[in-house]
Amino acid sequence: MEIRIIEGDITTLEVDAIVNAANTELQHGGGVAGAIARRGGPSIQEESNRIGFVPTGGAAPTGAGNLPAKWVIHAVGPRMGEGDEDRKLESATRAALECAEKLGAESIAFPAISAGIFGFPIDRCARIMLRTVRGFGTEPGTLRSVTFCLFGKEALEEFEEAMAELDS
Repeated sequence: MEIRIIEGDITTLEVDAIVNAANTELQHGGGVAGAIARRGGPSIQEESNRIGFVPTGGAAPTGAGNLPAKWVIHAVGPRMGEGDEDRKLESATRAALECAEKLGAESIAFPAISAGIFGFPIDRCARIMLRTVRGFGTEPGTLRSVTFCLFGKEALEEFEEAMAELDS
């Protein structure tokens, strides 16, 4: 499985699925979720409302509306301070990958789940998410490409450093 790390706008990527850093109620007001909902159009929020709730560490798919992707996978990461955050972030990452496999996706793009308004430290986020994707990539399946599409130079550098550590 190819793993790429880029800085950019996840809503513009031409991949089968993009991951939304969602909250448990799937209300897409701010951050990555807000950007996805604005650019993708109202159908994403409408489908999310029908799903209603996803537990922390879980994921659920919707269509991608007007986005170039086919699907949005809403992965619910932990809020810093709620406890057991590392395991919950690993679970959310794995749930998104499993969801993509069930959809038959060959390519997926992730943001840095929980590293925005949920307060998760970006360095820990990078290591957990990359390690989880690497472990998942050893299993046979449809996914061929995973892109980490990050917002800002700091996030990009942390993910690049974490990838270099995994490669060494």
